[in-house]
Amino acid sequence: MTFLSYAEAISQVKAQVAASHSSFLAGMVVLPKNRREAMYALYGFCRTVDDIADDSLSPDEASKKLHEWRLYIGYLFKGITSNAITTSLLPAVQNFNLIEKDFLDIIHGMEMDSSVIVAPDAEILDLYCDCVASAVGRISVRIFGDSGDDAVKVAYHLGRALQLTNILRDLSEDSSRKRLYLPRELLEKHGIASRDPVEVLHLPQLSFVCRDLATQAQKHYEQADFYMDKCSPLMRPARIMRSYYGAIFDRLVKEDWRNPSHRITLPKWKKLFFLLKGYFA
Repeated sequence: MTFLSYAEAISQVKAQVAASHSSFLAGMVVLPKNRREAMYALYGFCRTVDDIADDSLSPDEASKKLHEWRLYIGYLFKGITSNAITTSLLPAVQNFNLIEKDFLDIIHGMEMDSSVIVAPDAEILDLYCDCVASAVGRISVRIFGDSGDDAVKVAYHLGRALQLTNILRDLSEDSSRKRLYLPRELLEKHGIASRDPVEVLHLPQLSFVCRDLATQAQKHYEQADFYMDKCSPLMRPARIMRSYYGAIFDRLVKEDWRNPSHRITLPKWKKLFFLLKGYFA
């Protein structure tokens, strides 16, 4: 049981958020204070378990630490907090009808990462995207204030679209961690037998694989747009994230993965444009 007050806990989480410079939070300024702070706490949770998956010295160490987080989440949903993140999350759990399984799904996605993913089959890749992205979306839309069927479908499709965009953008960074998220079926379709992440990035067939995966991402963007148009204005933060990642996705497609080591970013003025566009939508 923690002795931190909510004010102390959220202060620590806000510092973690400020240090991250993450695009995940780009649209959160449009939220009321209580919902914005809930998103900060959610980000703190996601960042913490992601760092465990990325930075642990061994899969066993990561497994042990992620198991501890399963326990923390179990206690959280019983009203017992144990650190700054769970203390910050408690009001959101109590006020926004958050679901424990969504948090456990995120942890499962980090467990998949910690075991090092290399050329997963399409079904495993979809499960991974659901855990690390769509589950975050399912929590987020409840925090935004819209838990209707259309909002849940936005979480499903937009989460997958954003995660596939991340995969297509971060090929080089992932290869440095010995990870290769491109699905086995697409590698085989284009005659790539190697499962060495660095080697695959230098093969001429890479663009063909990425184009096919981008086609899947585009379909998810289109479905997310369809259901988002049915949602209330409460979904403005999701619209901002869609615009932001959609712009990155369009640049990836235009550059056609000719230089996978070049990480696509957006200039600050364009980020501000998407923020203002979403705010006044």
